[in-house]
Amino acid sequence: MSLPPLVEPAAELTRDEVNRYSRHLIIPDVGMSGQKRLKNSKVLVVGAGGLGSPALLYLAAAGVGTLGVIDFDVVDESNLQRQIIHKQSSLGKPKVESAAEAVREINPLIDVVPHNVALDRDNIMEIFSGYDLILDGTDNFATRYMVNDAAVLLGKPYVWGSIYRFDGQASVFWAEHGPCYRCLYPEPPPPGMVPSCAEGGVLGVLCSSIGSIQVNEAIKLLAGIGEPIVGRLMIYDALEMTYRSVKVRKDPECVLCGKNPTQTELLEDYEAFCGAVSEEAAEAAQDATITVLDLKAMQDRDDDIFLVDVREPNEYEIVSIPGATLIPKGDFLNGSALEQLPQDKKIVLHCKSGARSAEALAVVKNAGFADAVHVGGGVLAWVNQIDPSQPSY
Repeated sequence: MSLPPLVEPAAELTRDEVNRYSRHLIIPDVGMSGQKRLKNSKVLVVGAGGLGSPALLYLAAAGVGTLGVIDFDVVDESNLQRQIIHKQSSLGKPKVESAAEAVREINPLIDVVPHNVALDRDNIMEIFSGYDLILDGTDNFATRYMVNDAAVLLGKPYVWGSIYRFDGQASVFWAEHGPCYRCLYPEPPPPGMVPSCAEGGVLGVLCSSIGSIQVNEAIKLLAGIGEPIVGRLMIYDALEMTYRSVKVRKDPECVLCGKNPTQTELLEDYEAFCGAVSEEAAEAAQDATITVLDLKAMQDRDDDIFLVDVREPNEYEIVSIPGATLIPKGDFLNGSALEQLPQDKKIVLHCKSGARSAEALAVVKNAGFADAVHVGGGVLAWVNQIDPSQPSY
């Protein structure tokens, strides 16, 4: 459905702006009026990572007058495979600083507002209130639900995207004109069911494919052109090179935007709502978590342990802890791993960071291995604290 323009047009375009945006101005649907609306727009990009990188570059090039970016991370070498806004010279810099520098190089005629903070329930409403539209480039469910909830409560459109390996999704959630994110996903998936990009990987160019869709939708909303994908979920398969569209209807029973909402403010704890690990895993790990220093001491003493790496084979090929036997988490969940565990040794589990090994630990303890433990921080902590010569990922 067509929607009215989100913002009013600016008073005028300067000569430099006319020169710069001339290819927009000669499109009848955009023209002078649409470009003035872009100039008068304020867009916040949440996250300067895989999706945020192309989104920021194209929003800047398009002439969005005020472009905010919020991120609290620093540029890491593993980011450069897909986060095209950052460069080798940006390593170690705050992502918002690196992104702001790149945006100013693309278009010095716009204002860039970096927010070098972690988005949380205490600052999100104030930050969001200064923008017309929110574009989400985050990669975790807790932040997505919080961003959606704040956007609904403030009455702002929320342009959402998601990427994983070769698959991407995008939609526009705007409770005043259609569904919100909770209408599509009323509850987060069970902990561990959907791996993050850090666990499962992502094809670098997929970020630009989905990020470009997000910018396209943002421009349409701001300028009031075309038919935004409100009420539709776009699904992209990069391996098959197919796009398909699925209708998403507003849920009349939605706790946030339904007829009689029961949630009228932000949740107290979004991390707890989404759950990094299941309750069973959290309970199992409560008194059975060791550090990589503890593990190294066990190995140095030649303790009688059986060290198990529960990651996937391709991860094991990148880096591994010496002496670890690879048994993927899936084998624990289906029970086939249990027959491979010795009864006369202490079972020590690890993964990349600790979440998957905690899930496997719950299975192992339920099977009777009462003294089993897992390694908090996983192989990343091992590389950082024990053997920095090994690669990280």
